[in-house]
Amino acid sequence: MRLPLRLLPLSLSIAACLPGTALAASDKPLNWALCPAGDIIPPFEGAPPAAQPGDPARDQQPTVIEGDKQEGTRTTPQFQGNVALVRGDQFLGTDRIAMDTEAGTYVAEGNVRYQDSGIRIVADRAEGNQNTDTHTITNIRYQLVDRRGNGGADSIELTGPLGQMHHSTYSTCDPSQRMWELRAQQIDVDSDDGFGVARNAVLRMGKFPVLYVPWFKFPVDDRRQTGLLYPAVSMSSRNGFDYRQPIYLNLAPNYDMTLEPRWMSKRGLLLDTEFRYLYDGGRGIINASYMPDDDLRDRDRGRFLFSGYHNLGQNWQARANVGWVSDERYVEDFANRLAGISASYLQSTAGVYGLGQHWSAGAMAEHFQLTDYTLTDANLPYSRLPRLYFNWEQPLGHWFDAGVWAETVRFEHSERPGGSRLDVKPYVSARLGGPAWYITPTLAWRYTAYDLEPALAQQLGGDTSPTRSLPITTFDAGVYFDRDTRIGGADYLHTLEPRLFYLNTPYREQDGLPLFDTRPFTFSWGQLFRDNRYSGADRQTDANQLTVALSTRLIRQADGREKLSASLGQIRYFEDSRVVAPGELPVEEGKSAWVADANYAINDRWNLGASYQWDPKFRREDLASLRARYLWPGDGVVNIGYRYRRDLLEQADFNFLYPINPVWSVVGRYYYSMDDDKLLEAVGGVQWDSCCLAVRALARRYVRNREGELDNSIQFEFVLKGLGSAGQDTERTLRRAILGYYRDDLYLVPPSNTTPDPDDYDPNLIP
Repeated sequence: MRLPLRLLPLSLSIAACLPGTALAASDKPLNWALCPAGDIIPPFEGAPPAAQPGDPARDQQPTVIEGDKQEGTRTTPQFQGNVALVRGDQFLGTDRIAMDTEAGTYVAEGNVRYQDSGIRIVADRAEGNQNTDTHTITNIRYQLVDRRGNGGADSIELTGPLGQMHHSTYSTCDPSQRMWELRAQQIDVDSDDGFGVARNAVLRMGKFPVLYVPWFKFPVDDRRQTGLLYPAVSMSSRNGFDYRQPIYLNLAPNYDMTLEPRWMSKRGLLLDTEFRYLYDGGRGIINASYMPDDDLRDRDRGRFLFSGYHNLGQNWQARANVGWVSDERYVEDFANRLAGISASYLQSTAGVYGLGQHWSAGAMAEHFQLTDYTLTDANLPYSRLPRLYFNWEQPLGHWFDAGVWAETVRFEHSERPGGSRLDVKPYVSARLGGPAWYITPTLAWRYTAYDLEPALAQQLGGDTSPTRSLPITTFDAGVYFDRDTRIGGADYLHTLEPRLFYLNTPYREQDGLPLFDTRPFTFSWGQLFRDNRYSGADRQTDANQLTVALSTRLIRQADGREKLSASLGQIRYFEDSRVVAPGELPVEEGKSAWVADANYAINDRWNLGASYQWDPKFRREDLASLRARYLWPGDGVVNIGYRYRRDLLEQADFNFLYPINPVWSVVGRYYYSMDDDKLLEAVGGVQWDSCCLAVRALARRYVRNREGELDNSIQFEFVLKGLGSAGQDTERTLRRAILGYYRDDLYLVPPSNTTPDPDDYDPNLIP
């Protein structure tokens, strides 16, 4: 017996009320905490549980029908009283249902209820013909289970994959607090093609219509459709009135494009594009911008960026990150973040990279373009055209490891003579240790050879093929002590972790070697345990030194959280270090600065941290960093920071998100340079939040160029939860300015494509 469960397309028709459109859904986390706890349409009694992975498909499961009373014949059955039809996770309940199995017709009347894993519906009447696959449902109310949407319609007519909804509504607000609602006079849906057309759609805020769209087309499933995205509007002293209108183009299932015309009242019209592609072996993104005539700069402006990869097999991959800008001021003019002015050059790389169980290798090219108008091309780093590297490390038996780091590079520069370099570093180390101790002696040999252009060789003494060869010996040892202790009524594991690191490298004269990609590391905790204080292979420090360090931790037994961590270390130099880079002072016999770092969780809300370096030889402070964070109830946070590095910077940073009540909150940041007696960035704003609507307004004042000139901007954003947002992306500004704006951000690992800190980056060790 074929039964009237052709109500499944109803959920697709309901989705027509959603902005699943080219007004694309945002991936930003939405806060539904202010919504009423109860469901608008509660689950129906007798409905089956939601479908689980591995369950058979609906059309492969039998239909079970129950009712208090059955009448009629075999071909014209009628059921009355608590009628329930169940197939898989689908449920249809009604007071009465009459069917004609030969004609294929059915009529369900009285308290019609439908539910599956995605939607719940109540209606007055449902009727149709299974043979012709036509259905009509009248006076509908619905709730989307997983998207919090709800609304209603006067009627829905279904014919196969085609559906037509009349006088429909959609909102994520509770019916008792209808702050916004989308209404459409008529919506036509084609579930096979995956799109719908809405006619005479009106967006209402409260009782007031704010947007009328006579016609628009949109998807009703995950298939993307060409159309308009939400615009962004802002105002700043740099660009004036700034309007962006993204246009999404669904070109094919595996590639698409977004065009973004942008009009700035002080500059003119700019066209920005993003092209994305995806296939089985890789993916990529191309960004391009063009401004025919910038009124402020009186010239054409543009940029091009490409990022992508292609898998060449199980172990090899081709990757590229290529960029170009039209002029040295492009980054300054069109980056609206404080960090946007910090880069002096744009780096482009392309290469082939391999990775195996015990090895990694690659061949790459790297080029730089100047993006700082205060510098010249002579200040750019050397391009590496190309660079080839090979790293191998493998256990030798139970006690030993052996490996080699090898690299060869061709260095080129438009303003300076270049050359080639080969650097090879084989090594062997022993793995000695137990559960509470370890000893790792390592013996390495470093050989470096050059082939220099005559002009560069002449500057360095005349030798076009200088070499350097020397042994490097390290001895790393540590012990772990731990004990159980009880503090303030809580059980803790207290650890004490002393560590020794000895480095011995003989002196080799290196004044005749060039400096292609090498400079001293900034002294830090990591520097205590490195075998070279330089970032590249052009200098290898001579050393006879011992690092003594001690760390301690207090770990709460109940949940494994760290209550306290503290570290202290210092290097003892037994001899003067004679190897120096130009402009660098030699390291003299004696003691380095003390390096200290500590973090203390006062409780689950207060956290304090500090880093400190003290040079006992000159009795001076080299570095100081203080940080404090407090987590307010209701997802509030306040951060206080102070950073000082001798002869470089002294800055203070205060930022916060303070919830006045569950609905209102204020945000702010004050970032100040004490050295320059100058504001770096100030942000102030207010947020209003409800179950289904959020509004944010921000005012910013920030450094916009290298002369230290300040810019002002005002940003507004309206978030219709479950529909989309209009205005500037204020969340992007706030997540950068306020650590913990979303609590999850406090525990995030930086993404793998984050540019590493040059102070902690050694091109010999990290491909």
